[in-house]
Amino acid sequence: MHAPTQNLLKRQLASLALTFCLLGSSGVTLAQAWVTDSVCPDDNHAAFHACALDAARSYRPELTPDGRPDMSGIWRRRAAGHESLHEHAVTPDDFGGPSLVVDPANGIVPIQAWADAKRRQNRAQYVHHNALCRLSGAPVTMYMSGTVQFLQNADTFFAQSEEAHAYRMIPLDGRDHIGEDIRLWNGDSVGRWEGNTLVVETANQNAMAWLDQRGRFYTDEAHVEERFTLVDANTIHYQATITDPNVYLRPFTIAFAYRRSTDESFEIWEEACFENNALAFEQFMNVGYEIYPGMTGDQARRLRAAWELEEETPEQTN
Repeated sequence: MHAPTQNLLKRQLASLALTFCLLGSSGVTLAQAWVTDSVCPDDNHAAFHACALDAARSYRPELTPDGRPDMSGIWRRRAAGHESLHEHAVTPDDFGGPSLVVDPANGIVPIQAWADAKRRQNRAQYVHHNALCRLSGAPVTMYMSGTVQFLQNADTFFAQSEEAHAYRMIPLDGRDHIGEDIRLWNGDSVGRWEGNTLVVETANQNAMAWLDQRGRFYTDEAHVEERFTLVDANTIHYQATITDPNVYLRPFTIAFAYRRSTDESFEIWEEACFENNALAFEQFMNVGYEIYPGMTGDQARRLRAAWELEEETPEQTN
């Protein structure tokens, strides 16, 4: 491709990113209007997490007819983790914010050395799944979209995102996970109640989505545990622990607040987008990006072994 054409396409992609940024700015204003008095008003994730753990011990939420905490409603996530799980400044894609990582306490994802090198390669080589309107998986769906609606009954917890066609139907009936040989974009999620906390376990993901736009990834053997807890009438404490010893040194946990919309007339409008968006696909391919193929546990173990061999064996020179 001639350089002028390539530069034009890059400018078009930059313009598209700016458009999303401008649209997002109105969303932040709206989200700020939703924040009501809360027992844990701080949206700094580490401070909110500590407050919420304490507040949940004494809060007695309103219950559904089947005796479970009622989380039904429309909620706004108070996090910008889709750009980076780490603390980051304003970018063309979001308004920055503190680290979502609350464990380890330093706010740093405990990634293995080979995997950190791989995620840097990911960012340069591959197009982000969301740019092609693909599903985000767990837990990313819960902080990729700005607004989400929760519905529930005794057997199912339903999460409807405004992002494209993303939704989650989480069974609460005690069923087991599906067979290990089945891999899905959003994985296989099953839920249960632990007191007033909804616990969701997810496995069987195809690992073709990233945890953020900095290329942080996981394998198809990853396990994700999410916990949803009301700490007051209009605040949910959300936390997710990602366990994947193929990629990370230890399990790590992210956390943030969901704030309820108290406007009964508000409704979610879908951010319309179709999977493998042809126009976006063509533009990204034309400037040299590739489609991220995902990673299996076996592939990760081979890459780690090769990395460790290189680190341990001095390069031979003549």
